[in-house]
Amino acid sequence: MSDATAPADTSTAAWKDAVFAALKGTGVTQVNYVPDAGHARLISLAEADPEITTVVLTTEEEGVAASAGAWLGGARAVLLMQSSGVGNCINMLSLVEACRFPMLMLVTMRGEWAEFNPWQVPMSRATETVLAAMGVRVVRVERAEEAAEVVSAAADLAYGSEQAVAVLFAQRLIGRKVWK
Repeated sequence: MSDATAPADTSTAAWKDAVFAALKGTGVTQVNYVPDAGHARLISLAEADPEITTVVLTTEEEGVAASAGAWLGGARAVLLMQSSGVGNCINMLSLVEACRFPMLMLVTMRGEWAEFNPWQVPMSRATETVLAAMGVRVVRVERAEEAAEVVSAAADLAYGSEQAVAVLFAQRLIGRKVWK
């Protein structure tokens, strides 16, 4: 048995392609990620792009450090993770706050709509509150047509004001997770 997202339709691929284009348009050249079915399309596009460096992480907090390192090296990075991984980043986000590193996170939400895994629910309820408590600006994307614009604006805010910004993609938007 494995878990996967329900098959995506072409409109799902279209908004994810637009999000990738928005990231490229804001100068992101490094994509740090823990493998996640909700981000599979973005990961695939990043891996296929010769101008993007992808970094596979073993845990999400490594992505905070990798993103800070990218900034120190003159590059812009994004951290892709699932809401359950936000809890792993809390202590490392103090680095971002104390040193005023820009940080852009794209978070696929679990534990919201049609969730089958009860372990996903507690962190889902806490994600926005925990991020805000660590000084992260949080915005949500509920509709496909707003995704690229929100990501572009979040990147401008993060890199323009050297602060942490997280974009939360609603579970209903990314699709129902199914167990096979």
